[in-house]
Amino acid sequence: MTTGTAYLLVDIAGTDCALPRRAVREILPLPRLWRPPGAPGALAGFLNLAGSAVPVLDLAVLFGLGRPVTAKAALYRHLVLLHGDAPLALLVDRVADVVRVEPAHVRPVGDAATLNGCVAAEIRLGETLVHGLAIDRILLAEERERLAAQTRDAQARLAEWAA
Repeated sequence: MTTGTAYLLVDIAGTDCALPRRAVREILPLPRLWRPPGAPGALAGFLNLAGSAVPVLDLAVLFGLGRPVTAKAALYRHLVLLHGDAPLALLVDRVADVVRVEPAHVRPVGDAATLNGCVAAEIRLGETLVHGLAIDRILLAEERERLAAQTRDAQARLAEWAA
């Protein structure tokens, strides 16, 4: 029997990160997104998912790791659709794997060590250390409120065009 916690390994602008597998609803290829004027840089746009406006956060931009993405590289980017009360997807450069990690290989990181405590753990995979992200702390409270307002506006816009 396999023990440990399952993580989704992702590449964010050349930085290896891990998301708790239980937080991930689905992985999607990068579709066409629509981005409202004046949106913050980290908001890559909105995905129309069966009539629901889903905000997509570009983690490379949000974490200050952003670098220009070539058209070829953009073909391989993924959206990680998350579970939760509010719709949310994360744009990553690549989804690499799903792994199970024993508790002995996961070391907690103090909340003060990263902005808003968004990196919750260091995960040892062989000789590599991977940043374990805390989904609920990726955005600051004010950012979450503003994103919720923009999502309501985007949903209203979609509703105007519904047949």
